[in-house]
Amino acid sequence: MAAGERRDYVEMAAPTGRDGGGTGRTAPHRAASGGNGGVGEQLRSMEGGERLLPKGFPRLKNDTFLRAARGEETEHTPVWCMRQAGRYLPEFRETRASQDFFATCRSPKLCCELTLQPLRRFPLDAAIIFSDILVVPQALGMEVVMVPGKGPTFTEPLKEVEDLLKLRQKVDVTSELGYVFQAITLTRHSLEGKVPLIGFSGAPWTLMSYMIEGGGSTTMAKAKSWLYRHPEASHRLLRLLADVIIDYLVGQVAAGAQALQLFESHAGHLGPELFQDFALPYIRGIAQAVKSKLKEEALPLVPMIIFAKDAHYALRDLAHAGYEVVGLDWTIRPQEARAQIGKDVTLQGNLDPCALYAPKEKIGELVKKMLESFGTQRYIANLGHGLYPDMNPEHVGAFVEAVHAHSRHINKHS
Repeated sequence: MAAGERRDYVEMAAPTGRDGGGTGRTAPHRAASGGNGGVGEQLRSMEGGERLLPKGFPRLKNDTFLRAARGEETEHTPVWCMRQAGRYLPEFRETRASQDFFATCRSPKLCCELTLQPLRRFPLDAAIIFSDILVVPQALGMEVVMVPGKGPTFTEPLKEVEDLLKLRQKVDVTSELGYVFQAITLTRHSLEGKVPLIGFSGAPWTLMSYMIEGGGSTTMAKAKSWLYRHPEASHRLLRLLADVIIDYLVGQVAAGAQALQLFESHAGHLGPELFQDFALPYIRGIAQAVKSKLKEEALPLVPMIIFAKDAHYALRDLAHAGYEVVGLDWTIRPQEARAQIGKDVTLQGNLDPCALYAPKEKIGELVKKMLESFGTQRYIANLGHGLYPDMNPEHVGAFVEAVHAHSRHINKHS
């Protein structure tokens, strides 16, 4: 890469220390090279304060995931895994060993490294940026820490309606979440066009539930009590979250994300009526507003995925919520999902993550059955939830390879 070309998408970063709260400068650089000297040299030059710009991205070599998301014909069924950059990988654990979780999230270089790791092992058809849905509550001014053995914990969760006044009412996402945008841009360049890069956010209800519960919960009783006792305040909080999420997702596309996924991970705690009132309107509104803003800002109209876990009762509504792809957990039969959603929306999912504990041969059989049930077109293979920390990487590889092999075979003989 000639020096003159590089100037088109490299600038000097302001010495504010916002590239990961100071952690980015000590992050390992071996991953960022992507196996190519040109990009590797550019990333090493960032030690002097340079930052890649979201332009001049390498040409995409594998667009199978994007074509499937848009309903176009594909030679094989694309596959990626939720939480594919995770603790099941020894290299992930090594990279994260001495790092606080959220300090890692604030380091663009570490996020880039962790995002690329599964791509080095497996022929996945998409990458998803390493981050966390709880960076949005942090942007609103809440403190979240990762407690060993417990998980994410809010030091001061929302308890009373008056606590909403403690939240930032206007959030500059570039200022508060710019580290995610930098990570996306860096990773998009580092991928060198190998596969598309997915950005994401948690959905309003899921984030609200964390902010009130103070962490994980089996019942979400505290958060749900707000919906019954304080419906107006609940909508006020949900609207605030939606506004931030919209700007955040648009910012991710501006930074280089080529698809977006919205995680409504706690949909199953609501049921049909509460979902209709407190989740679905915001899911719809986010899709509509993001696409409108992308048009206004002349940004790519990237495909959007909605994954509402355990919301099998709302599949028809989700099919008309404005998303190109509906993600499914493992509790719904593929044929039933297709019957409810129709043929004009791509489906994603839905192998039970625990199936990866099975022998490799069994994984192959389960994948074949899943592909026969979904069909190989207008379909993106994935798990019904994220990978678990104790899973064998070889079994993840067997899953990915089985999707490619069986889908090609089905396509060839159909």
